[in-house]
Amino acid sequence: MKKVLIDTNIVLDIAFERHEFKKQAQDVTRLLYERDIPMFITATTVTDIYYLIKKQSGHNEAIGFLVNLFEYSDIAGVNKIAVVNALKSGRKDFEDAVQIETSKQNDISIIVTRNKKDFKNSGLQIFSPDEYINELTK
Repeated sequence: MKKVLIDTNIVLDIAFERHEFKKQAQDVTRLLYERDIPMFITATTVTDIYYLIKKQSGHNEAIGFLVNLFEYSDIAGVNKIAVVNALKSGRKDFEDAVQIETSKQNDISIIVTRNKKDFKNSGLQIFSPDEYINELTK
């Protein structure tokens, strides 16, 4: 079964209850969970999420959200090879480059994101939440 990396923006859509994106983010993560499809976020995403939630809502809220998130997702380790490859990738967004290279290092072939253009020419399958839901429910 193919593993799926959930981009930081999808997790933040849920955490911050972003009205126009929350439903799609919840639907895709729920479907992955229900279908027992391995779902990952990168270790760097964890620190980004913690920082942003803590800044808005406090330490306890950030910890609670992350603990809940790890009930249904796993963490893809970011290693030296992924970081060096990301630095050398020529991509303008370093965080996206790290997610791409971490996916490759962890045999994750699919990324679900709202910013598909940021992952163009990555060699991975890139889907929006709605596209991936449609892919799974064909």
